[in-house]
Amino acid sequence: MDRRETKRRAEEADVAEPRNKLARPALSLPTDPALYSGPFPFYRRPSELGCFSLDAQRQYHGDAHALRYYSPPPTYGQGPKFDLRDGYPDRYQPRDEEVREGLDHLLRWLLDHRGQLEGGPGWLAGAIVTWRGHLTKLLTTPYEQQEGWQLAASRFQGTLYLSEVETPAARAQRLARPPLLRELMYMGYKFEQYMCADKPESSPDPSGDVNTNVAFCSVLRSRLGNHPLLFSGEVDCTDPQAPSTQPPTCYVELKTAKEMHRPGHWRSFYRHKLLKWWAQSFLLGVPNVVAGFRNPEGFICSLKTFPTMEMFEYVRNDRDGWNPSVCMNFCAAFLSFAQNTVVQDDPRLVHLFSWEPGSPVTVSKHQDAPYAFLPTWYVEAMTQDLPSPPKTPSPKD
Repeated sequence: MDRRETKRRAEEADVAEPRNKLARPALSLPTDPALYSGPFPFYRRPSELGCFSLDAQRQYHGDAHALRYYSPPPTYGQGPKFDLRDGYPDRYQPRDEEVREGLDHLLRWLLDHRGQLEGGPGWLAGAIVTWRGHLTKLLTTPYEQQEGWQLAASRFQGTLYLSEVETPAARAQRLARPPLLRELMYMGYKFEQYMCADKPESSPDPSGDVNTNVAFCSVLRSRLGNHPLLFSGEVDCTDPQAPSTQPPTCYVELKTAKEMHRPGHWRSFYRHKLLKWWAQSFLLGVPNVVAGFRNPEGFICSLKTFPTMEMFEYVRNDRDGWNPSVCMNFCAAFLSFAQNTVVQDDPRLVHLFSWEPGSPVTVSKHQDAPYAFLPTWYVEAMTQDLPSPPKTPSPKD
């Protein structure tokens, strides 16, 4: 790339983040990693504001009853030999992916706790509210080469809400998901069952059903650059033996991957899978990812802990690797792009941000259905300042 081309692209990126409120919003946002290299932006250490649980029927509970406790096997002798195929498909209750939950569970928590936010409810007026998973997709965008995304954005009472929209390609892929991929998804949840106990002093019980409706979610506050963030993410378990019992530093993320024997396989793992593990755990402030490596027969043969803050070291000298600064700078640029684009305060007005690999992020405007995602019960309760909604809606409400 010659110097003039670099300068032109830098100017395009600059347009996406106006220096003053009189600047016209950009129509698109480039995603080339070269545009976002530079110093790591300010990211406030995430602090947990609260939590909630989802039960076996995917119903919301404003408590921690779904939290599980990290209970790894003894480290002596051979590998753990966990059978990740055990119970499939007879003891498998997958979540209904046709139900589009949007931000509903997080909004329910927010409605119940808005009066207790540090800085008062007014703090929310300048914040961005979303799921951790949506921010993870933003962080990995400069390096993503296969899957695009869509994010719907609405401004309500000053707060910017971001909610993912399933792309047509993602929906087609989900509906055509091959049996092997469905089994691999089960294996990830089964691994958690082998590694987690229901109580701090008890042992894991892998004999029960794997029900992916059940979830424990942490709600956190942070700041990226000048963007206050309130977001929620699912947490696999907490470590009773962690040096600090203060969330989120006591949380552990559990992952599975196939056994690798060649240097090329490891390089690919570090470039792609580790990037997503880093983004997911760094955002939430989770210090460690524990990976179980499975053989072709579906048995876990070895465990390895990847400290979140050390993951970049695996690709630091790889010119085809990823850079945390690029990830975070792009995310900050996108949040500025969204804040400067979505200026009208209207919960029924949606700006849809769309991205496909190799293209810039583009935006389109939509009113009401099908993209409006802030539920009526939330808008009415916030408008009337009700203490809570009249009833707990079912996921299909």
